[in-house]
Amino acid sequence: MTAAKIALGPLATSVVGSYPQPESLIDREVLLSSGVPRVRARQIWRVADSELEPAQDEGTVAAIRDMESAGLDIVTDGEIRRESYSNRFATALDGLDIDNPAEVPNRTNGTTWVPRIVGPIRRREPVQKRDMEFLRAHTDRIAKITVPGPFTMSMQAANEHYESPREAAMAYADAVNAEIHDMFAAGADIVQLDEPWMQSRHEQAREFAVEAINRALDGVTGTTAVHMCFGYASAVKNKPSGYSFLPELDAVDADQISIEAAQPDLDTAILEKLPSKAVLVGVIGMESPEAESPQLVAERIRAALKHLPPERMIVAPDCGMKYLTRESALAKLTAMVEGARIVRAELGLE
Repeated sequence: MTAAKIALGPLATSVVGSYPQPESLIDREVLLSSGVPRVRARQIWRVADSELEPAQDEGTVAAIRDMESAGLDIVTDGEIRRESYSNRFATALDGLDIDNPAEVPNRTNGTTWVPRIVGPIRRREPVQKRDMEFLRAHTDRIAKITVPGPFTMSMQAANEHYESPREAAMAYADAVNAEIHDMFAAGADIVQLDEPWMQSRHEQAREFAVEAINRALDGVTGTTAVHMCFGYASAVKNKPSGYSFLPELDAVDADQISIEAAQPDLDTAILEKLPSKAVLVGVIGMESPEAESPQLVAERIRAALKHLPPERMIVAPDCGMKYLTRESALAKLTAMVEGARIVRAELGLE
């Protein structure tokens, strides 16, 4: 089965990936105090194992309906089934010891527990196939699903098997490649690779991140995206005003690049360094629960349009919305969609 590219209208609206999980499903205090787990974090779930999947299904439908009611063009499953953006996929692979993790430096000058790579990394079977099929069955909008990227996963593990970090990243890339193909076969319109650690490990990223991403995208014909951010706002309070690794992504084989621009007050002139890509530009920040006004969203869109034509701009939040409340996330998305509508009307695109 060959997946086709998706045509998007100018200033299409999208989420990046995650949406708040229901309070009945997770213990939010435990979630917030656990950091971003790289191994499993069963303790965040309020629901017994026997009831977990149906409860996650219910939460996923609620997230999809919120995105649709906000008016988004592109929706996800909200990553409702995930303890973090990466650990659902990363801990399902062969070659990893997640029961005896290693403690390594994280992105915020602390430490975190990560899987140990103790053998060849291999994907036994599709990890998110049912997730994608469920999303496809519950929306007729453009459907996107996210997969952690090979470079980031290689940085979130202690390599005790491969001769170099590059070799580990290439092994992860092969596993991701198989998953991407299965996601398109399951009905995805867009598959996004989440690669936030390219920013915090930019020196290593320059060595092999583009190579790893392109290996993960080998033979993929559907629409793909790469997301890079400075980290969740709940963990990274003071964000830099510029990326250390971004123009390099014009060389990846993905169609779209997703960046945050609202909270860091990014100089959007850097968008000119991505001439071959559509760009998801963050116009909604995650640092405050208060929703931006549609007028502020419109102002941020206009700033980006000085450097990017509307047909190559996708309007999005900075990052995943996992750590907000559902009420806050819905209000922010609603304002974002209205801000995009204001600018489209100004440009005669409505």
